[in-house]
Amino acid sequence: MSDPALLGCRGLDVAVPGRRLVAGLDLEVRPGQLVCLLGANGAGKSLTLHTLAGLRAPAEGSVWLCGRPLAEWPRRERARRLGLLTQVSEDPFPGTVLDAVLVGRHPHVNLWQWESAADVEVARAALAACDLTGLEERAIDTLSGGERRRVALAAVLAQDPDVLLLDEPQNHLDPHHQLDVLKLLRARADRGRAVIVSLHDPSLAARFADRVLLLHGDGRWAAGDTATTLTAAVLGEMYRVAVTEIVVGGRRLFVSD
Repeated sequence: MSDPALLGCRGLDVAVPGRRLVAGLDLEVRPGQLVCLLGANGAGKSLTLHTLAGLRAPAEGSVWLCGRPLAEWPRRERARRLGLLTQVSEDPFPGTVLDAVLVGRHPHVNLWQWESAADVEVARAALAACDLTGLEERAIDTLSGGERRRVALAAVLAQDPDVLLLDEPQNHLDPHHQLDVLKLLRARADRGRAVIVSLHDPSLAARFADRVLLLHGDGRWAAGDTATTLTAAVLGEMYRVAVTEIVVGGRRLFVSD
C-alpha cells in the first residue's frame, strides 16, 4: 500500500473575477513525489499554489494537509509542515544572509526565544545546499537577484517542512544554478518530502518530475505520471504552439517550432 498523501485537494476551483482558471481539481501528492506544475502565463499556476498553501480560499472544493483540512491547522503548526516559496520574494527587513535564512526556523522556535545553535546549523546547512556558503554575513541588499532567490529558497529549506510548494524557484538563476536547484528538490523528494514546483520548461519537468499537473487556464487540467501525461500534443495545445519531442542521450526534450 502506498503512503498516504501529505497534501491533496478535491473538487478544487481556482478563480479570478470573470474567469475560472482551474475547475474541479483532484490531486494527491505523496511522500517521495516531485510534481511539476506547467501552464502558460496567466493559467493560474501561482494562484493554485497559493490556494494549496492556504493563502487564498478556494472558489470551491477542499484542501487537506497530512490528512487534516488545511483550514483547521493553526498557522504555526501549518508552517512546520508546509513551506511556500512565492514567485517574488521581498526582503522584509535589512539584515544579513544568515538572518534572512533563520526566518525559516521561526515556526520551530518558541515565542520570545532566540534561535538556538541547532537552528543556526540548520540555516547554515540550507545555505550550503544552495551554494551560498561564505555569504552568511553579507547584507541582503548587496546580493544579486539570483543570490537573493537562492537565499529565499534556503529559508524554505531551513523551515524543513514535509511539503514544499515552490513557484518558479529558478527565477533569476543562471543555467548552472537552475539545474542545481532542481537536483536539490529532487533529492528532498527522494528523502520523503512532497514537492510541487512550477516551471516553464517541460524538458526539465520530464527530467526531474514523477508527475505533472498541466493547467490550460480555462478550467481544464491534466494530472498524471510524467511519462504518459507530458506529451508534445498536450503541450502544443496548452501553449498554443507546435511542439516536437526529441530524445537526446535518453532524455526527453520538447522543442517549440
